[in-house]
Amino acid sequence: MPQVSSQATARRQPLRYTSGMALVGRRKELAELERLLTRAASSQGGAAVITGPPGSGRTELGAAATRMAIKRGFEVIRVAALTGGPDTQIWAQILRDVGADELAARLVQPTDAASLDSDAMARAVASTHPRLLFIDDIDHGEPSAAQVLAMVATRAAGHPLAVIATSVLSIGVGVELALEGLSEDELSAMLPDLTGPECRAVWQASRGLPGIARALAANLTRDWDDGDPLAQLALTVPSRAEFLDVDPGLVRLLEDAIPRVRAGSVKARLLARLARELLGDATASSRRRLLADEALELARQADEPAVLAEVLDARLHALWDPAGAEDRLAASSEIIDLARASGDARRERHGMFWRFVALMELGRVTEAESALAAFERAAAEAGDGTALVMATARHAMLATLRGRFNEATRLTDEVASQAQRVRLPDADRLVAALRGELAFYLGPAAAPFTVDQLLALARRIPGHFMEANAAAWLALEGRLDEAAAELDRIRPAVLAGSGPRWLGAAAMLAFVATRTRDTSAAAQLREALAPYQGRLAVIGGANSCVGPVSYFLGLLDLQVGFPDRAVACLTEAVTFAEQAGALPSLAMALDALADALMRRQAVGDREQARACGQRAHTIAERLGVPRLLDQLKSPTDQWMLRQDGQDWQLTAGDEHARLRDSRGLHYLRALLAAPGIEIPALDLAAGGTGLAIDTAEPVLDDAARAAYRRRIGDLDRDLEAADRGGNSAAAERAQAERNALIDELRRATGLAGRTRGVPANAERARVNVTRTIRAAIDRISQEAPIAGAHLQSSIRTGIACRYQPAPGGPAGWRTQS
Repeated sequence: MPQVSSQATARRQPLRYTSGMALVGRRKELAELERLLTRAASSQGGAAVITGPPGSGRTELGAAATRMAIKRGFEVIRVAALTGGPDTQIWAQILRDVGADELAARLVQPTDAASLDSDAMARAVASTHPRLLFIDDIDHGEPSAAQVLAMVATRAAGHPLAVIATSVLSIGVGVELALEGLSEDELSAMLPDLTGPECRAVWQASRGLPGIARALAANLTRDWDDGDPLAQLALTVPSRAEFLDVDPGLVRLLEDAIPRVRAGSVKARLLARLARELLGDATASSRRRLLADEALELARQADEPAVLAEVLDARLHALWDPAGAEDRLAASSEIIDLARASGDARRERHGMFWRFVALMELGRVTEAESALAAFERAAAEAGDGTALVMATARHAMLATLRGRFNEATRLTDEVASQAQRVRLPDADRLVAALRGELAFYLGPAAAPFTVDQLLALARRIPGHFMEANAAAWLALEGRLDEAAAELDRIRPAVLAGSGPRWLGAAAMLAFVATRTRDTSAAAQLREALAPYQGRLAVIGGANSCVGPVSYFLGLLDLQVGFPDRAVACLTEAVTFAEQAGALPSLAMALDALADALMRRQAVGDREQARACGQRAHTIAERLGVPRLLDQLKSPTDQWMLRQDGQDWQLTAGDEHARLRDSRGLHYLRALLAAPGIEIPALDLAAGGTGLAIDTAEPVLDDAARAAYRRRIGDLDRDLEAADRGGNSAAAERAQAERNALIDELRRATGLAGRTRGVPANAERARVNVTRTIRAAIDRISQEAPIAGAHLQSSIRTGIACRYQPAPGGPAGWRTQS
């Protein structure tokens, strides 16, 4: 029978470390604190703030200062801020400690705290004898706690009062003592029992931070059965990186440990962990695959179920991209079986979670829910708080997908609370992702973050396409020019990239491309997304989902001018949403399908489009989604040309214009209402000024004919000016006179001076309708250049006229009066 990894049965014999050496390398900081105490003893008090990352020894340095103060005869008052506690908690405790009970009581009263006399509090804290206030972790409380500190520090200048506080980040008060990691030599002096290689490994893994280094050294044993102590450290030290981030110290430690270990299970685990830790490095995809492949080969050779399960788990992280969903599903089952065989319940839960993620990616939502329920039961039985937070978060995601927005909001609040209790490292990002998914349907007000915060996160985890979320957010807010610019910036990286966020990012960019009517981007994104038709656009570990890929493909097909393909994709999206009970996606897919059917104009499409639109409205009303209802009432991918009293209103994306009435606008409305359909010029003209024909044959001499032609030329210029100025009455008068003159000329001689019969009504309609439409489009171009350019390239005139939508225009027009 295969053996369980010997790591699980190894005896632990901790190495010694010298606790008294905790302040190695802090001589400069101690000297500065001693100067602060000396000045305070002479009634020239002040403040110092010790800053540095967790494990840097901030609290120990402050404690050393308190010991120095006690030796000098100072009264020492020490408090620690509570995480998330009110700012009044710190100062009320200090006031009670100095005997100012009345002030302390007032401070904790909400009605009195804001009006508390700051001078009275400063006088109470100061005294006639030397006093030290030590406030640990002041940044754990509310921001105003630091503001009170600044006030007290200012008033300490004339008193024997020293104030020392600790904080992770600078708070801009007093003298700042920023603690960094110790050098390798300093760490060696602090931990004299470590050998040279051991000390280097601890130094790298801890970044020289003494608190972390001591914890690592305490767990380092030399009788580890699986080999080199550095390998043990590399496999057991916790990663400090959040999801898609990189822990450089751990990466370096793994790289140092791997060459020291011969082929076998330990090397397989080291290689697999390095591959996993490099997931955050978007440039290391080839290296991750090489490492993961070698690790898997070694693990299968070792024939240890626990090791193979661990390597498969790490491999799934390292090679996480949309193309591997089927492989993830198969590997998750193998991880579950191997973990059960080795009695590793924690690894079994990992496999169960991977199964849920893969099923969601593949669009098998019902099966995914069952997998999630099994994972949640296992987590509850094991008392695994972190796993329970993950389960609650995915329930929130599914509630949003199904349109249960109140439930999703409640569950998201639960996630925020639970994640804080279990100290989940990336809790803020997880909650933000859930609120962002809600905002996709409910509008930007549903999420508490900004574009700047999304871009700041993009700088923290480069190469993972957070800019795509920022672009989508800009589009949701109606800032289309900014969204288009962000689309141009990030699109090349997304088209060339991969990873756990890729599919969701590509879907978000598809959304932006259609909102900004970027046909070129739409064509590229359509090609990139096509292999994933039938899948769900999930992000990361299915912590958020923006709907079926087919929906986004349909939108892109509409943008690039393939209505048949759009109808097919959107019909698939409707079917998927119906089967999954994803009502918000269903409403949006039905709305888009209605537009696609109107664009295609096949037999029966108008009736089907009307039914789809009505159903979309009904679903949106039942969901009570204001943003979705607004979108369906006036879709952002529709333009509008309608008569409003004596004027016309044009809305084309961000362009808006009010136009004076003209016959050309009436003709345009008729064409826009029937895209792709030819309408005879005579039919268009019939709705305007008639073209009367006189059967008389007047005889005109040369002078009369010349005068007629001059007058017709004058009228042409008058007509053009009237149409451009929107003076419909003047245009009608000029047109009536021109028609009459032309009739006279044609009946007499013909326009070319030859005797001929009266021209067909169709020819005269062609000439007049063409001139009138072009004048209207020229007028539109002055007020709305983008709409004008689209009409210039889309309107066909002649004996029959047609609106043939060119790429880059709307999905449809609203032309009702």
